[in-house]
Amino acid sequence: MRLRRTFRIALAVSSLLAAAACTPQTSAPKLGNTVAASVAITPTESTPQPRTATYKCADGSMMTIENLGTSVRVLGPDGTSAELPASPANQTSRYGEAHDAIVIDGRDALVMKGGASPVACKR
Repeated sequence: MRLRRTFRIALAVSSLLAAAACTPQTSAPKLGNTVAASVAITPTESTPQPRTATYKCADGSMMTIENLGTSVRVLGPDGTSAELPASPANQTSRYGEAHDAIVIDGRDALVMKGGASPVACKR
């Protein structure tokens, strides 16, 4: 009798687990989920990179990044200029070639130059 009861419980539990696995799982907020609904995206994160922006870097330097669409032109504090293509070509946040790269994320930019530590900058 005890074995029969254990078998029925195991069968019921496995049926419930199988049914739960078949339901779609999404991360979309559900009605009444006040935590997900109260999170707001700040406008600076959703706005695209401006045509020209000046960044102040953690090492005290400043630079200007000019967005050319498929590339960016970086103007350093010493007047040097470098143009970096989008990498890969179909996106708008990562630019670089050889050992130099820039990753732009909202108001932040991470600048990486070959042989030097990455530098965080903010506009």
